[in-house]
Amino acid sequence: MFFGIYKPPLEIKKENISIKVEKKDKAFLYKRGKNGERREKFILFDDFEIHINPVEPLNTPQEISPYLFINFSKSLLIGPKKREKIYIKFPIEIAVFIKGKGDVEVIDIFSLIKNKFTLYGDIRSGVVCKYYESEVYKEVPDVNNLLEGVIELTLQNQTKEWVEVNKVVFNAYLMKIYYNENLVSCISKMAIKSKVLAETSFVDKPLQKNMKKSLELFVSRRLPIIPSEFTMEWGL
Repeated sequence: MFFGIYKPPLEIKKENISIKVEKKDKAFLYKRGKNGERREKFILFDDFEIHINPVEPLNTPQEISPYLFINFSKSLLIGPKKREKIYIKFPIEIAVFIKGKGDVEVIDIFSLIKNKFTLYGDIRSGVVCKYYESEVYKEVPDVNNLLEGVIELTLQNQTKEWVEVNKVVFNAYLMKIYYNENLVSCISKMAIKSKVLAETSFVDKPLQKNMKKSLELFVSRRLPIIPSEFTMEWGL
C-alpha cells in the first residue's frame, strides 16, 4: 500500500518514488526522491501523521489553472434523451500532507506524468486547462494508480438530437477523489444542453466499496467558495 496514513518514522519505496521521515536531532527530516529529483524539509513538531494521497492534477509544475481538459481518443455519439455511463482515465498528482492536532498542511506535491496544457475556447475569453487524452471505456479499465485514476462519467443528453462528444472539461478543484490499494477514482456527470453546451460536475461518493477519500487540496488551502458546476460553452 502506498497511499494512506502513516506515523513517523517511516520509509516507503514504490517504483521510482521513495518517501522517508526520520528523526534528526530534536526534529524530523522529510525526504522524497523521484526519478533522481530530491526534496528535503525539516519538521519542527513531534506529534503528527503523514497522509499520502492522490490529488487533483493542478499543481505541477505550478498551479496555472483549475481546469482539466480530457480529450477522447475517439469521439462518441449519444442519442436523443439518452443516458449513458462511460469510464475515462485522468492524470493524478501525489500530495504529502502533515496533520497534527486537527490542522492539515501540504508539504509536498509531485507527479510522474508529463504536463501538457491547452486552451478551451477562443483566445480572448477561453480558459487554459491541464490537458490529457484518454480512451473511452464501458468498464473500469486497468491503471497504474501512481500515474492515473479512473473517472466514471454519466452522460445525460437532455436534447432531442444526436450529439457528438469529443472531450470533457472539469473544474478540477471540485474533484472528489477516492482510493484503495489498486484504484484511484472519482464520479462525475455531464449534462448535455445542446450540441455545443454542457455542464460538468462531480459526485461525492466512491466508485467501489471500502475506498478511502483523499484530502481535498482546495479545502486544506481554504480557497473561496466556487460554483459546483463548470459550463462547457465552447463546444463538446
